[in-house]
Amino acid sequence: MSETAAKAPPASILVVDDEPIVLQSLGDWFRQDGYAVDTATNAKEALKLAAERHHDIALLDIKMPGIDGLELQERLTREVPDLSVIVMTAYASVESAVRALKAGAYDYITKPFDPDELSHLVRRATEHRSLRSENLRLKEQLASVAGPSPLVGVSAAMRHVQDLIDAVAASDATVLVRGESGTGKELVARAVHARSPRRFGPLVTVNCGALPEGVLESELFGHEKGAFTGAQFRHKGKFELADGGTLFLDEVGTVTPRVQVELLRVLEEKKVTRLGGTTSLKTDFRTVAATNQDLEAAVREGRFRDDLYWRLNVFVIDLPPLRERPEDIPELAQHFLERFTLAMNKPTMRFSAAALETLRTYAWPGNVRELQNAVERAVVLGSPPEIQVGDLPLRVGAQSESAGPLSLEEVERVHIRRVLDGCGWNISQAAKVLGIDRGTLYAKIRRYGFERVSAS
Repeated sequence: MSETAAKAPPASILVVDDEPIVLQSLGDWFRQDGYAVDTATNAKEALKLAAERHHDIALLDIKMPGIDGLELQERLTREVPDLSVIVMTAYASVESAVRALKAGAYDYITKPFDPDELSHLVRRATEHRSLRSENLRLKEQLASVAGPSPLVGVSAAMRHVQDLIDAVAASDATVLVRGESGTGKELVARAVHARSPRRFGPLVTVNCGALPEGVLESELFGHEKGAFTGAQFRHKGKFELADGGTLFLDEVGTVTPRVQVELLRVLEEKKVTRLGGTTSLKTDFRTVAATNQDLEAAVREGRFRDDLYWRLNVFVIDLPPLRERPEDIPELAQHFLERFTLAMNKPTMRFSAAALETLRTYAWPGNVRELQNAVERAVVLGSPPEIQVGDLPLRVGAQSESAGPLSLEEVERVHIRRVLDGCGWNISQAAKVLGIDRGTLYAKIRRYGFERVSAS
């Protein structure tokens, strides 16, 4: 046999053939190449050996008395699903080889054997097993490292959302996520995808509200070269790109009536025809849609097709606004604080008691997105180790002042910071507004740890 076979990764081989001379020859060949080899003259012996020891590869003769190689293959792979099977036949029967391959065999070889060919085949089967194992390991590692985007929250409302995601993720049911702008609807879509069997497939996002009708059609359905002016190349649409994965239709309530018709057709048939094309292309995707609109009202008013609404409204997840779950604000704020300090390479920071109370009592009309932006700004402006009220956006701090009393020092800090920001950090002008001299203002800046942030 070839010298390269000796370099193959160690593997255990089970050889089953009713001809003793074949068993002896194959056993000697593979042992010389460094493999561990077990031999059996019939299916009963083979099944006993397989139950006693692990084997990576099985070479099975198709034609044997009693239980033949095809039936033995079925029994062995039922017990050892990752077993790589190579079938052997003296008849060069295409029919029997095809049956074996359809049943999951790695390959087949005909008698009489060419030693180098057989060595090459076993080596390829061994490499294939190694690649398959590595692929599974990398997928598991990717899932554990990447994981879904976090849905942070300890409230009963968010626990209910998590339960709904877990309930629907394993199925292929269409999901409709409803909620105000900024509540995190895309995070729900990502969580559904990440916890589903499609998680290793693509997650393709389309913001329906951000695209004009013609552009949206091209993005969703794709187009052929020459389909319209400027279409110089063939373009695959999002439906095609989502094959094997999940398609997330954000702001689906903004889709125009004409596009709604085509959208409904593709969702029902799972076939798409590119603009300017005539061929229907099959695509396998799971649909998650999101809206901040009242789709039921849109249906009543004739702005949204009722048949499309019912196609999307299979499994509904309602995301509550942040003002209805204030107990989640501290955890969310801390999550964003850790993220942004890491991203900006800043020392570990914390919220002052007053700043945290400010965040907790603010109404957050922009929901989680507004909170995220507020914390990001605070990390930019703030000086370690604490985020102060003055580091927060003006309207957040303003509502806080009306919501509850602050200490005299905190009031002074907030006021000085606002004046400095309002004067563009012109120290002379800020000192004049504050009614103090420049030296006193510089002392206050040092005391409170203010730093000017570049506009760039």
